[in-house]
Amino acid sequence: MPDVRWVKLELDVTAFRAARFAPYVERCRDAGIRLTTMAELGDERWWRSLYELNRECSADIPGRGAFHTYDQYVERRLAVPSYDPRGVVIALDGDEWCGMAATSDRRASGHVFNEMTGVRASHRGQGIALAMKTYGIGFAGLCGVDRVRTVHHPANTGVIALNRRLGYVDADWD
Repeated sequence: MPDVRWVKLELDVTAFRAARFAPYVERCRDAGIRLTTMAELGDERWWRSLYELNRECSADIPGRGAFHTYDQYVERRLAVPSYDPRGVVIALDGDEWCGMAATSDRRASGHVFNEMTGVRASHRGQGIALAMKTYGIGFAGLCGVDRVRTVHHPANTGVIALNRRLGYVDADWD
């Protein structure tokens, strides 16, 4: 299997203009899509729902392979110091979980890290991912940092383009 050259991106939050993307957030709200966070929902009681949504959306990531079991997911993604329920944006269509944008707290390294953004196939093409990412960028401020980083498989062109549209630029870090 050939080595993959991952696409590393970084957003300078101080240069981000949320007002430019507010119409996407408003359009979601007008369509009945509510944006919230795991912190607002009550966190641990919803971990299974978050897991199921993440598992379904991750199936579309190029080169992803098998997803974690629920216990592995809790151990590796939720029961870790970088997990903060304020950094996990959930899109709800009524009671249905239709999207997520999870950002972890890496403030000790001077940034937050966008781990995963995904929307269920039934809800794609409505601007939900862009709205969630716009909504979630405020998490960097809660952590006192001005950088958001993310990494993508080069074949994941749709989300790379979405991030570039938000203002993410190529970055190089170890």
